[in-house]
Formats: sequence, C-alpha cells, structure tokens
Amino acid sequence: MPDPFSLSVIVPVWMEAAGVTDTLRALQPIRNRGHEVVVVDGGSTDRTVELAQPLCDRVVVSEKGRALQMNAGAAVAKGDLLLFLHADTRLPEEALEHLASFVHSRRAWGRFDVRLSGERPLFRVIAWFMNQRSRLSGICTGDQAMFVRRDVFDALGGFHSMPLMEDVEFSRRLCLVSRPFCIKEPVVTDSRRWQKYGAWRTIFLMWQLRWRYWRGESPESLAQIYRSDVRNASK
Repeated sequence: MPDPFSLSVIVPVWMEAAGVTDTLRALQPIRNRGHEVVVVDGGSTDRTVELAQPLCDRVVVSEKGRALQMNAGAAVAKGDLLLFLHADTRLPEEALEHLASFVHSRRAWGRFDVRLSGERPLFRVIAWFMNQRSRLSGICTGDQAMFVRRDVFDALGGFHSMPLMEDVEFSRRLCLVSRPFCIKEPVVTDSRRWQKYGAWRTIFLMWQLRWRYWRGESPESLAQIYRSDVRNASK
C-alpha cells in the first residue's frame, strides 16, 4: 500500500565527500517507496556532488548557508511533506510510518527526538536534555530532522536567510501555527563535534548562543562567536 503522502527529504551539504555516500545510502529505502531525496550543495570543491548524484533524485547547487540551501531544495521539491535532514544524521527505520501518523494528525509540523552516536553515558544525558528542552519549548534544532507540510512552509516563506539560528527562528514561527508533532523514536546524529571540541565546551557554547539569541543579539554576531570558538578549540 502506498504511503498517504509524498515526501521530499532535503539534505544540505558542503564538503561532505567523506560521509555523503553513507548518508544517502541510508535513504535508499525511502526512495524505493516512491519518495524523493534532494541534495543541496553549497559550493563544495571536493567530490561531494559527484558522489551524491547517483544516490539522490536531484542535486541543486546553491549559495553556501544552511538556510539558503534548504530553501533552494524546497523550491524544487515535489513532495507535499518536506523533511530537512543534516548530512550527519540518520533517520530511524520506521520513519515513514511515524510520518504517516503525523500526516493524519492536525499538526502543521514536527520533529524527531535525537540521540548522539557513541557510547559515552554523557551523550545520553545530553540527548535527554535536548529532547526535554524541545518538548517543553516547542523549539526544534536542525539535528532533530524537522518536517513541515508544504503548504505551511510556503505560507510562512520558509527559512529566513540567517548565518545561524535559522532552525530556532523558523520553529518560533511554526509554533504560531501549531505545536510540533514529536516522534519519540530518535534520529541518530554524529557526535564528532562533541568529541572533537569537548562535550562540556560544546554544551556551554550551544547554551550561550541560544541565551544570547533569546536576549536579542543578531545571528551575524552569534555566528562570529561560534566561528571564533571553533577556531580556538581547534588550536
């Protein structure tokens, strides 16, 4: 029996040659059920586009920037349900069945719970707090594989062009339409960022950035803080 919706999975990428093949292979069961995968490249100079082309329905080349890339993917997507997936995140095997439940609901949008890869107990604690915060606030971050009905996405004008916090900002507007539909079976996102820069350092940075955003600081200044912290952590 066909699914009661048509889905477009939109994957923004940049310089992802090392992992894009595994990411897209994991999405082949979704394509095999008649849904599409759209990859949006932000100007990679490695083999990202070459590797992606055989494993997706369309590759779009866009200006670099996650918000710009996700909007570019949505502009060509054919599905009546849009799902935005980071290149380091994997959907659960029963994702389509959960999305069918969403489609039959009255909610306008939703997201998955998240789990960090790796076996460190701290990663389980971090994920628990991320999911609880999202459940209480209604705010979704990109790691949680946000999905939204196409007509709602179009009516709200998609993501605002921002260098950071585009997911938080869009969530705030979506919450004016409905509370999110929360899928408890988690997506799994790569913990490499937490491992590379240190779990506690990353926690502090993420909370600091969100706090300053809620207090009204511009996404441009927050993006500079983020880039500066990443450079310092890499030294």
